[in-house]
Amino acid sequence: MFKMTALALAFTAGMIGSAFAGDQYVDKTGFAVSGYDVVSYFDLPQSKIGQPQQSPLPGSSAITAEYNGATFAFATEANRDRFLADPAAFVPQYDGHCAYGVAKGGKVPGNPTLWRIVDGKLYLNITKNVVGFWEEDIPGNLKKSEKNWGGLESAAASTDKIPNFASEAPVQ
Repeated sequence: MFKMTALALAFTAGMIGSAFAGDQYVDKTGFAVSGYDVVSYFDLPQSKIGQPQQSPLPGSSAITAEYNGATFAFATEANRDRFLADPAAFVPQYDGHCAYGVAKGGKVPGNPTLWRIVDGKLYLNITKNVVGFWEEDIPGNLKKSEKNWGGLESAAASTDKIPNFASEAPVQ
């Protein structure tokens, strides 16, 4: 009986560990996703692979919500309400870290203007060059990311500056 209980507890702990992510990456703006409205990504048309995406809407410091250890800003109260109804549906994967970086076994910040939605989930990358590498094999890279994420989840993100990204707060 004790062995079964211990096994059940270990299984449950493993499930909880994989279901709950670490804290959301927050840069010097003080907001998750550098203050961009995460709901707005899902209202934008996606560009074809290899083409730049439209910019998401900047959030407002007056319209915020807390989730996963971070403050998210929103352009409208309606977007905040959509987020609050199901936050996990809108937050970027890998706690806002670069999807390709995770595929390669590292944890670096994601650039919120370099994004793609795949199977209803938001993914960020760090630079335009990295987007190109990631888009060469999105399914393969996602498979690698999922495999690597469990071992990286509790590691701190890089403190390196994001190249070619002005992290001036878009928050209004």
